[in-house]
Amino acid sequence: METILNRETAKDIWGTMKRKYQGTTKVKRAQLQAIRREFELLEMKETESVDEYFSRTLTIANRMTASGETVQQVTIVEKILRSLAPRFNYVVCSIEQSTNVTELSVKELQSSLLVQEQRMYGQQESHVEQALKISNGGRGAGNGRGRGRAGGRGGRGRQNLETIECFKCHKLGHYQNSCPNWGDNVNYTEFYDEEETLLMARTEKDHEIREETWYLDSGCSNHMIGQKDWLYNFDSSFKDSVKLGNDTKMPVMGKGNVKLFINGKIHVISNVYYLPGLTTNLLSVGQLQEKKNNMCKGYHDEKGLIFSTQMTANRMFLITAPVIVPMCMQFSKQEKTQLWHNRYGHLSVNGLKLLTKLGMVNGLPELGDMEGRCTDCLSGKQQREAIPKQAKWRA
Repeated sequence: METILNRETAKDIWGTMKRKYQGTTKVKRAQLQAIRREFELLEMKETESVDEYFSRTLTIANRMTASGETVQQVTIVEKILRSLAPRFNYVVCSIEQSTNVTELSVKELQSSLLVQEQRMYGQQESHVEQALKISNGGRGAGNGRGRGRAGGRGGRGRQNLETIECFKCHKLGHYQNSCPNWGDNVNYTEFYDEEETLLMARTEKDHEIREETWYLDSGCSNHMIGQKDWLYNFDSSFKDSVKLGNDTKMPVMGKGNVKLFINGKIHVISNVYYLPGLTTNLLSVGQLQEKKNNMCKGYHDEKGLIFSTQMTANRMFLITAPVIVPMCMQFSKQEKTQLWHNRYGHLSVNGLKLLTKLGMVNGLPELGDMEGRCTDCLSGKQQREAIPKQAKWRA
């Protein structure tokens, strides 16, 4: 009251109360940011019910509305669906698949979740009752290997056997350890005295896996390696020689099989030559192809099959095809001065230059000296003997 005692009008009183409880614009923005953060971090607790969580969420949403923030129904619905406890995951999936979330109100969502929550509680109560029934029925009469009398731990007094039920045959008048039907299943209790057996699978590797580089060589006639310890079923009596690409020969000191670990499977490469000193592992494409149909086919994306050929004796593929020699049309290039010399009736070069200099002809370019001599001019200006008026002889 002290803050409004010296105010004269109702407007001043309202402004004072508004500034006191709502603050200035900056204070409102700060309060709104804090409420937004609280709304974003909102999560449903495991022990929290649906009504409690909805009440807490709507309280924060109302505080945001009071601070000037417009909160849509779909914003609250989506926030609740995102932040529910894990036990409602299947319910959220069902709602999102069967219902348009943008048209779902907060009340409808709350009603659906309350129904699911009641079902959960009903199932949990039934499970608890079953667990209590089992634990209560198995304690009291003993497990029946002659360890004392049934009924309790200290009672030595006699009880009325007519009210005692046997847990073996479920008849009245005797205990489980003195049941006459006990011999029908002698191993019934001995099952619990047996020790559990633990089975363990154990595997051992009889080979070493090493990362090595292999080159697929189409010009190589056989598989070749330089490591003898990689080979098994080794035949040391096999001797031969191979010619490498640099025209050098290397001796073959045996052959065998090698295992390759490719894409999780072990593949056996047979008839691999051992060349001491060879630093590159070579796989022959021809030898690999020999395991199939010894055919090589070439295909084009649009034209289809182009060629098909059989493998030769040295594991090569040959095709025979005629060669089309490329041809082109040739043309001769004539000198510019020679060309204009011919066009102007074999005018001399000096005459052509004079025409260009005086501008007597439009379009005539600058011309230089003519390379060589004009054969037509030479033949036309050569000296010829005059034809005699009278022939020396007559035909």
